[in-house]
Amino acid sequence: MPREFIEVGVVVTRRRLNNPWVDAAWAPSAVLPAAPAVAAWTSLGATEGEETFYAGAFALELHSGETSHYRDNLVSARPSLWVALRPTGGDEVEVAAVTADPYEGEALAETMGQAVEALPMPAEIQERIEAFFAAFHVERPFFKRQRNRADPETLAHRGPIVGRREAEDQT
Repeated sequence: MPREFIEVGVVVTRRRLNNPWVDAAWAPSAVLPAAPAVAAWTSLGATEGEETFYAGAFALELHSGETSHYRDNLVSARPSLWVALRPTGGDEVEVAAVTADPYEGEALAETMGQAVEALPMPAEIQERIEAFFAAFHVERPFFKRQRNRADPETLAHRGPIVGRREAEDQT
């Protein structure tokens, strides 16, 4: 099955919290259409309550079997890329996944402990996904399964089952 990889850059934000159990919360904040020539986890700026980091370059993988999912994403009001952050211990996180499949993004959001955000899809990535869709999409017809009719004889009441010994005793 044909696949394509698109290298993207991910930007994340660390917000300080006033909470006795957690010091900070991490959230994905942007996807860049290309990975800049900057080292991963470079600070991009800070304010009093938050700091923004370039998390690094990541591969957005497209599969030809999921083109209908990409179409659903592209025709939506706001095409998105889903980015999942996973805690690695202490106050650190890593990018767990970047996907253009809305159903995979929904599944990522159901995983406990991950921060998942649907971020706006850059126009350059949208064009590449549209080209991938045009090249590999095959419309599959929907076939509704037909239910088999129940046989009334199989549902009929039967007499007691006679065991082997009881049958031998009767002879």
